[in-house]
Amino acid sequence: MALLTAGWLLLALLVNTPKDFAAADPPDRDFQPKCHIPCEDNNCWELHIHCIWGRAFDPQVPVKYSLHWQTAHSDEGSVTTGASLRGLIKRVHFIMNSQLRVWVQAESQQGSAKSLEVVFNTGHIMKPAQPKIMWSQQDPLEISWNSTCNEQHLSLGSCDVRYRTEVDKTWIEEKIGPHVNYEFYGEVQPAVFYEFQVRCSCATGLMSDWSASHRIKSSEAAPTGEMDVWEDCGVPATNIDCVMTWKMLPISQAHGHILGYEWTLSKHGNDDFFNVSTAEPMGRLVCHEMQCYLNFSLKNVTSVNISAYNAQGSTEPSYLALPTTERTPKHAIDVTMNTENLTVLWDLHSQRPDINSIKEYVVQYKQAGRHLGQGFDWMRVNKSHASATFRGHFEKYTPYQVSLFKVTPNGQSQHFSTVIGYSHQGTPSKVPSFRISSIAATRVTLVWEPVPLAMQRGLILYYQIGIQGQTVYNVTTSPQDTSETLELRDLNPDQEYEVWIKAVTEAGPGPNVMARFKTEQEEQLKSKSLILTLLLPVCFLIVLGGILVSLSFRRGKVCVCLNERIPDAYNSGIFKLMKEQMDDHSVWIGNHTCEPHTTISVLEVVAIKEPACGEYSDSEDLNTKPATKSKQRDGKECSKRVDSDQEKGASELVNREDSWNSDEEDDVTLGYEKHFMPSAVEILDS
Repeated sequence: MALLTAGWLLLALLVNTPKDFAAADPPDRDFQPKCHIPCEDNNCWELHIHCIWGRAFDPQVPVKYSLHWQTAHSDEGSVTTGASLRGLIKRVHFIMNSQLRVWVQAESQQGSAKSLEVVFNTGHIMKPAQPKIMWSQQDPLEISWNSTCNEQHLSLGSCDVRYRTEVDKTWIEEKIGPHVNYEFYGEVQPAVFYEFQVRCSCATGLMSDWSASHRIKSSEAAPTGEMDVWEDCGVPATNIDCVMTWKMLPISQAHGHILGYEWTLSKHGNDDFFNVSTAEPMGRLVCHEMQCYLNFSLKNVTSVNISAYNAQGSTEPSYLALPTTERTPKHAIDVTMNTENLTVLWDLHSQRPDINSIKEYVVQYKQAGRHLGQGFDWMRVNKSHASATFRGHFEKYTPYQVSLFKVTPNGQSQHFSTVIGYSHQGTPSKVPSFRISSIAATRVTLVWEPVPLAMQRGLILYYQIGIQGQTVYNVTTSPQDTSETLELRDLNPDQEYEVWIKAVTEAGPGPNVMARFKTEQEEQLKSKSLILTLLLPVCFLIVLGGILVSLSFRRGKVCVCLNERIPDAYNSGIFKLMKEQMDDHSVWIGNHTCEPHTTISVLEVVAIKEPACGEYSDSEDLNTKPATKSKQRDGKECSKRVDSDQEKGASELVNREDSWNSDEEDDVTLGYEKHFMPSAVEILDS
């Protein structure tokens, strides 16, 4: 029973205890009010007290605030401000130069909270207006201002001055006491803007707010240090054509406005000097943000010297020896990218360089597809470090060529490695060209062009090739701008095939590109087809020739040729030789129109109406030699008839010659008959 009674008592205490924020989280220190009387228009005695405070708790919780006060005579007052963090104690509620106690209360559905109390003399919280800087000078840096204390018939209490440069944004504050001027005694940076602010208090009261900023630019001086110069050779970096690029001098080195640049280009011992003004670049100088480049080719240039100048002087020349096209054995570097950062890592131990031969490392990146001098940046790294990080905006699906160089103490640079990186990868574009190079009976050679770097949208892992769903080949990539080949074997002869290709990245494969081909027949079938193709025309010609010969025999007018033109025995000089042969009985000629054993150098062929000696039958062989005496006698009789015909023809020729005049005879003896036909006298002699 006693335990039950104790439990009810504890529950009653919890229910009746008021909810207070102090039971949860403690209030913020800014919750305590800060009060002052602003002095405006030289009137500080008839104004209200202004109080401000911070939030009590989480700003997500709706809170209602109220400002409370109590005078020295225990008179209390309050004003509700709602959600506002400031309030007024009107002049009628307090007495000047008397004590006043002030606090703030916060209420919400979860409970209430009370701030710490502040106690002050109302005559000591007057806050003068901001001072105004009225005058300044450049060398030395000096400012002066006026104070409102005199206008309020109050003596000046103390003043503070703070300053900063445009290079360093951190304020440096100094207390100078009851003074209205300040001279800067520190080391002045040349041609740099200095920003000054002042605040003051009167003899009694609070410190004023800071005045408006006043800027003074220090005097110029000659620029110092050297320029950070490098070269951009594009993607891929071929060193065929490059441009020189550099980073603008920081303000701490420029010491003034840079008027222009001077540079010297060395080409195998010949030096060319150039000067370009920043005011009139004439298209040669292009600057963007903190980088500049010369719109001037460095082809055949071996080294560069460049310096910047202002009205007071110039920097020391910066020397750059352009890297040669020769590359050292490549070393691996790791590139990690996102849209905001690009980090490069390399291994110093695997390279094992001579520490005395290296001055520093240079890491660069180039965005593919950008013009020379654009989308390009580099960073110089201490030789003891093995990493570098670039910060900026790196586009998705865009290749960035990242390269590492080492620089020797004499300014020579040597390439270490180059890789391609992406902030975010996507599927690649289709292969631009895919064709069949050669075809055989059981194999075929495929040729394709790699996807251009600017269209890859990611690092291509391999090219995938498939043929009619049977076999899929994964072909690793090779350097850019070189054709790829693949030979497919074990194909069926004389068969049509369909083959496809696509590029594959980390994000997946790209679209297919199709090609079709038909394999050739086997060699044995090809040989038979070739022989058959060659024999058919030959056989056709033989058959056609046989038909023509057969038709000619039937006409009975075939001698040596298939037409009806034979040598003219009357006009042929061979006739004499034939007569001698017949007289010698060594050779018999069955018909004077056929001369099988005579070598004829030149023949005159004329058309005759009928054969001189009998006709051969279709069954008689023209080339058969006479073998019997009876046939020889027949030949002699034929010869006699020929002789009589010859004599008769000769007499006719003589009669015709008598009717010719001398001019006509000369014409007849010229030309063809003179060279190839026997004369009339030769015919009579024979």
